[in-house]
Amino acid sequence: MGLPLRITFNDKDYVYQILNSNLINQHTTELEIVLDGEKVEIIKDDKKVWVQKDEKSLDPELIQALGRSVSLRLRM
Repeated sequence: MGLPLRITFNDKDYVYQILNSNLINQHTTELEIVLDGEKVEIIKDDKKVWVQKDEKSLDPELIQALGRSVSLRLRM
């Protein structure tokens, strides 16, 4: 697990960590993230949009912002 990262979404700060950062490359379509202490799995769907894998408890726009943030930081 790497360093805690921050993202601001809708004027609220979130802290997240990437669990599977060693396995990420430009073809990665699935990410495991710990967001504010809760494990969240996100995947890139056929439309190239990041969505939550299991339950739909988080805001879809927040999930998309997290996916974009990780993509930019790790040059996916």
